[in-house]
Amino acid sequence: MTKWVVPFLLTVYNNSMIIRKAYKFRLKTTPDINAKMAQYAGNCRFLWNKALAINLFKLQNKQKICYYQELDFFSKLWKKSEEYGFLILSPAQTIQQTLKQLERAFKDAFDKNQPLKRMPTFKKKGEVNSFSFPQGFKIDKNGKRIFLPKIGWVNVRKSQAILGKAKNVTVSQKGKHWFVSIQVEQEVAPPKHPSNAMIGGDLGVKRLITLSDGSFVEPIDTSKQTIRIKRLQKKLARKVKFSSNWKKLKAKITTFHTKVANIRHDKLHKISTQLSKSHAIIVLEDLKIRNMTKNSKGNSEQYGKMVKQKSGLNRVILNQGWGMFKEMLKYKQDWLGGQVIFVDPKHTSQTCPACDHQSKDNRLTQSKFECVKCCYQNNADHVGALNILARGHRVLACGEIDISQLVEAGTCIVSDHKAPMVLN
Repeated sequence: MTKWVVPFLLTVYNNSMIIRKAYKFRLKTTPDINAKMAQYAGNCRFLWNKALAINLFKLQNKQKICYYQELDFFSKLWKKSEEYGFLILSPAQTIQQTLKQLERAFKDAFDKNQPLKRMPTFKKKGEVNSFSFPQGFKIDKNGKRIFLPKIGWVNVRKSQAILGKAKNVTVSQKGKHWFVSIQVEQEVAPPKHPSNAMIGGDLGVKRLITLSDGSFVEPIDTSKQTIRIKRLQKKLARKVKFSSNWKKLKAKITTFHTKVANIRHDKLHKISTQLSKSHAIIVLEDLKIRNMTKNSKGNSEQYGKMVKQKSGLNRVILNQGWGMFKEMLKYKQDWLGGQVIFVDPKHTSQTCPACDHQSKDNRLTQSKFECVKCCYQNNADHVGALNILARGHRVLACGEIDISQLVEAGTCIVSDHKAPMVLN
């Protein structure tokens, strides 16, 4: 299994740029290696939770929190103690990287420029099992084995060549398998997008995305797996917690959750790759997914309205992976030299693309749009995509997006309505 992780631009010079990408492969492990990895991940999780508890206590008492230098000093004392002596079994790098990650999480939470400010949270056993090596690892010439400190050589299910200089590796568990993510640094020439088309897309529930050329993608269907998970969870509730049968059922449920995530990743990667390769500019709505999926239960004084329906809608929205899809499009367009533009989502499906008349009466049903002024009729999601594309043109015309690099590269920006895409 191979997975590309979101890269970021490091620097641009001499008509070239340095970027970082990550390759993710499944490891061929043995029971002894699995035990070591589980121990290292557990120690990192314990250290994260302990250091986080200390800083949260300091914040509650209006004291300065501890950053990496202080926490690293404490971790060395904990290793020498009888109570926390088990930490010495883990490679020192994994301990240090955990504390550096916690420091970065707190800095991001306090950063005024960060759009989403969120405090670090405690890690639960079985949910996040990972540890990182910034150095000390080795990759053989064929790339079929990797050396990890205190673990040794581990075989890798290699599916493609690793290009670039390896900077660090992260070992993580997903379901019953362990994976390694190898982050590499590459120097590449500024890309020139192979297409000159521009398209708008409307994200939805009945359709994953409807495009302005009239094509659309069916939503991600994981109903079979979801039904099976619900049945297993009912059985799990009747088992004695932490018994042998309870653990077996828990492992089955985890396997089905992993399958759901794999189905979602597979479809989103395929669609985002096809869209980014065939369009130089993609225009989407700037949806606030966190606000859209807020709980509607209300409080003790006033109970929420349509709680069950809203809960079901939230579940469907999150299952489609809109946020993940947007991130995939952004970094894939960066690789190809394209652009993703986000526009205001207000009234996109209530505005007539023919006469610009805006009214909630234009859309009386979920799928049908009929303008009360000019009688224009179309699918409501297609209307939304057309309006999103028009707003993208207005953003470009106002000069809010720097398209000088696209122009210098010879990319001509046009609307593509003539050749609908065929998306599976």
